[in-house]
Amino acid sequence: MKKFFIAFLFCCCSLLTFAQQGWELGGWIGASNYFGDLNTNFRIEPGLAAGAIARYNFNNRICVKLGANYGNISGDDAKSENSYEQARNLSFKSALIDGVAQLEFNFLPYTHGSRDEFFTPYLFAGFNVYYFNPKAYINDTWVELRPLGTEGQFRGEEYYSVQGGFAYGFGLKLDITYEWSINVELGARALFNDYLDDVSTVYPDVDDLEAFRGQLAVDLADRSVEVLDTPIGQPGRQRGNSGNNDSYAMLGVGLVYFFGDLRCPGITR
Repeated sequence: MKKFFIAFLFCCCSLLTFAQQGWELGGWIGASNYFGDLNTNFRIEPGLAAGAIARYNFNNRICVKLGANYGNISGDDAKSENSYEQARNLSFKSALIDGVAQLEFNFLPYTHGSRDEFFTPYLFAGFNVYYFNPKAYINDTWVELRPLGTEGQFRGEEYYSVQGGFAYGFGLKLDITYEWSINVELGARALFNDYLDDVSTVYPDVDDLEAFRGQLAVDLADRSVEVLDTPIGQPGRQRGNSGNNDSYAMLGVGLVYFFGDLRCPGITR
């Protein structure tokens, strides 16, 4: 019976080692970058980003990660290579608060503390929810754009500042010790809306916008007058491209602590 118990315990511990079940907690720091109507040529203009990681390992191949992230993004027509976008002359910045749930697949068997399975590249996919608040700089101050309805939105019809998206990307996990590992990850967000930069559809009627929102809204809806003699913001003229939703990416290096699976206890006689 004692030999059977020892053999059974050994088998259980072996399975647990293979399963490598357990939680990981940590944080990361890196950069975030926006792509959209005010960055159509995919310029790299990174802002500071950071976040927290909670990951559960089902085995050495599959795991689920929850993340809470913060980032800064911006876009500016003045930096575009497109002459129309330069004339449009719009710009913005925004802070991002991003929450993500993603399923990860390790390309290689990854076992914490193993001398042979101590690193792996991985792919992930999932969903995210994020908060944003685009602002523009005018008259020596930063002004929130959403309350101004710069594309003619009526009061109460403004886009929501909390939206969702599809998260995907890849990364690399590398053990330092049994408990600690380094994660390098590049993740993108394909968003379900096109107002991350406050630009999506057409120019509004100036008279209506002034009547409903005031002169500040008019000034920020069409800023071509600041660089051209004749403004381009005619009512109904294209201001953005609503056919392509905005997106952003986050690149970071993280330090993660593994709480571990159950290790085999010592056998005493």
